[in-house]
Amino acid sequence: MNLTKISQLLLMGILLFSCNESNNKKEDLLADSSKVNHDKPNVIIIYADDLGYGDVSAYGAKALNTPNIDKLANEGLMFTNGHCASATCTPSRYAMLTGNYAFRKKGTGVLNGDAGLIIPTDKMTLPKVFKNKGYKTAVVGKWHLGLGDGGAIDWNQSIKPGPNEVGFDYSFIFPATADRVPTVYLKNHDILGLEDNDPIAVSYRKKIGDEPTGKENPELLKMPFTPGLGHDGTIVNGISRMGFMEGGTRSRWTDEELAHDFYSEAEDFIINSQEEPFFLFFSLSDIHVPRMPDTRFKGASGLGYRGDAVLQLDDTTGRIMRLLEHLNIEDNTIVIFSSDNGPILDDGYVDGAITEINGHKPSGIYRSGKYSIFEGGTRVPTIIRWPNKIKAGSVSDAMVNQVDFLASFADYFGVPLDKEDAVDSFNIWDAFVGISTEGRSTMIEHARTLAFLENEWKYIQPKKGAKRLSWAIDVEGGQETGNSEEVQLYNLKEDPKELNNIAEKHPEKVAKLKEALQSALAEGRTR
Repeated sequence: MNLTKISQLLLMGILLFSCNESNNKKEDLLADSSKVNHDKPNVIIIYADDLGYGDVSAYGAKALNTPNIDKLANEGLMFTNGHCASATCTPSRYAMLTGNYAFRKKGTGVLNGDAGLIIPTDKMTLPKVFKNKGYKTAVVGKWHLGLGDGGAIDWNQSIKPGPNEVGFDYSFIFPATADRVPTVYLKNHDILGLEDNDPIAVSYRKKIGDEPTGKENPELLKMPFTPGLGHDGTIVNGISRMGFMEGGTRSRWTDEELAHDFYSEAEDFIINSQEEPFFLFFSLSDIHVPRMPDTRFKGASGLGYRGDAVLQLDDTTGRIMRLLEHLNIEDNTIVIFSSDNGPILDDGYVDGAITEINGHKPSGIYRSGKYSIFEGGTRVPTIIRWPNKIKAGSVSDAMVNQVDFLASFADYFGVPLDKEDAVDSFNIWDAFVGISTEGRSTMIEHARTLAFLENEWKYIQPKKGAKRLSWAIDVEGGQETGNSEEVQLYNLKEDPKELNNIAEKHPEKVAKLKEALQSALAEGRTR
């Protein structure tokens, strides 16, 4: 070989090396995926919004096919008696991250987009459990737990406290829900894309600025709102929201891009964290209103935009699992899949959820859904996959609750909890990983009233108020709240649909469960 040829080969090698060096950081890290820390499992919680027990084909859905979620169940542990802590979103999220039922603290109901942070910054939280053991922590997606100190938020400055102050090293969120202003992303403390000459202002009390609203300009809407529910405020991306905003034109996200944007951020965090243990709270906007999925999913389900959003959620779940496999970290990663509360069809927009239901039952066999004290309100898909420890294809009837994640992981890692920490969280680690079929023996359910469960027995505390949501009229006549001035008692083993109130037949059981609930409320803890 002559010198010229050798020089050409050397030059080609240098150019190839330079090209590889100039690749983005993501590709560099993908190539280095063998450097995995196997001492501690990574943990990802994939948290859907308003997904019902019957929305997943692994849980019996016939009209919808969710192959990626089903695969997760087939490779892990599927719970038939898994619960969120409340029948609405803010309280469920609060309980999961703090280990405390939200009804114990005022101001923890469904929050507006300008609400203050409701999670204490000086108490133990789920992400702090992981940080205590050297994990990198992140939240990506919907937050809905408030921002700032409770005063008026200046959206044009760094906003704190927020997710970073309660245990997350990194956060990429929108403040509340997709149907509430401001429709912007926050990266850690700052709004993305904010311009000095176009400041953001937000109000939930009166209209501000001169931007069109759904109430005044319905002709501009690409999705009509349901009258009387407050979704007639500022129009963003052809959809009117709750509340009013002006400014921040470049900062506003597009509904069809939400799922991809959140996935992209989650992907970056996973790739950049793969060489050390990490915890990711992946909090998705699907299936919450307004349901406006990526165009490639529109019409794919045949069940309206709600069904399409379920398919989009399934796709995102599959993308996460394929990423873990590509990085060769799937065996040492615990993936928890669940939802913040049960389903609802009409929750503020006319999107085909009712007219195109086509026999689909979002709650499966269970009664009612979101906002309800009946089982459809809190019994949700719950799947845990951990190939290193959990036997594939397992099914458990153990009663488990998201409020127990904190105490269970704290015990697994040996992280001590003070008496004031996680007062409603039980250590049921063995049930979560399939070592035991015994989970909780008692549990409180929370909606507009409270219920106390002891094994198969369920006592519902009497409550005045509407028995059905006036706006949420589904194919069976309306979304039931479960409110009743009469005592209710059900045996869920014999009557899982809660159709037969047997309180009069079992006064001694009613008295026992009522006393247990009152004791838990009076003592301020359930353990």
